[in-house]
Amino acid sequence: MQRTSPHLWAMTQHAPLALSVLDLSFVTSGGSGPQALRETIELARHVDALGFRRFWVAEHHNLPSVASGAPDVMAGQILAATENIRVGSGGVMLPNHAPLMVAERFKVLEGLYPGRVDLGLGRAPGTDQLTAMALRRRQDMEPGDDFLDRLKELMMWDSGDWPADHPFRSIRVMPVDVKLPPIWLLGSSGYSARLAAQLGMGFAFAHHFATHDVMDAMLSYRNGFRPSADRLDAPHAILALSVVCAPTDEEAEWLAGSVDLSHLRRARGDYQPIPSPEEAAAQHYSESDRAFMRRNREKVLVGGPERVREGLARFIDTTRADEVMITTPVHDLAAKKRSYELVAQMEIAPVAV
Repeated sequence: MQRTSPHLWAMTQHAPLALSVLDLSFVTSGGSGPQALRETIELARHVDALGFRRFWVAEHHNLPSVASGAPDVMAGQILAATENIRVGSGGVMLPNHAPLMVAERFKVLEGLYPGRVDLGLGRAPGTDQLTAMALRRRQDMEPGDDFLDRLKELMMWDSGDWPADHPFRSIRVMPVDVKLPPIWLLGSSGYSARLAAQLGMGFAFAHHFATHDVMDAMLSYRNGFRPSADRLDAPHAILALSVVCAPTDEEAEWLAGSVDLSHLRRARGDYQPIPSPEEAAAQHYSESDRAFMRRNREKVLVGGPERVREGLARFIDTTRADEVMITTPVHDLAAKKRSYELVAQMEIAPVAV
């Protein structure tokens, strides 16, 4: 089969590009955890009104900069506060949970809000090794990567296709008359891309923090995709990006100072709350610091509407993304809302080659 060029692929897409949101409930300097949680719900209402397709929340633990480690709880609150937008996990870190518990919680959400729930799964613990051990100490403590085993078990809780002699065969997940919502595999490497392709699932690549090549992950998923009768008949790839948009390039650069300093701190294992632009501007940076921040900017789109629109178009053109999921980790909620407003107004066309 002749491979379609990324440009021709983008030009032949008839549906408008889907835009979605990832929000981690970041605590900001001078703010609090409860404030961060409430602002996530407020942001969800805002982007729901703007017409975004999805709103995902994540699972992280023992990080002073992240207020929520419970995406299922947050998803329920957001679903109750919104009307149209799909809400889900980006994601549930499956190594931390018994698959039966995940199945129960997301079937309850799907039962309450049918057709509006997504179940995104990750294979990392979302925390440090000690906290990961604490999360799993009442589960199977055998070392090693058991993500695939847990994923298969989760799928069998939904399908009921247990081996005839399996001890779990008689257990029913309530509510029994509700299927699990669509499962998405999340990744920052090539493993989840290949697995999602093999299983016929949706795939979301976390380019905002990944070190793995985005082209390899996105295209290996699309090229290796196998249709699944009970999941997807065609690939659907989401590209997660950091975006800071403001009315002018200069204002966006000022706001993105918070992003630069946060990433620099995280690279050193320092997970403080998101600093203000004023704090970032007052920080002393060495030449190596500035070099790191310049490299990191390759994963962040910063600018006024035209610069961001062009950047999004380039990413779509090269990665063949079906959907872009935007995270905007700035300090001020009003600036974050405005960034999403500006993106929602964009007409994003492929870049000519």
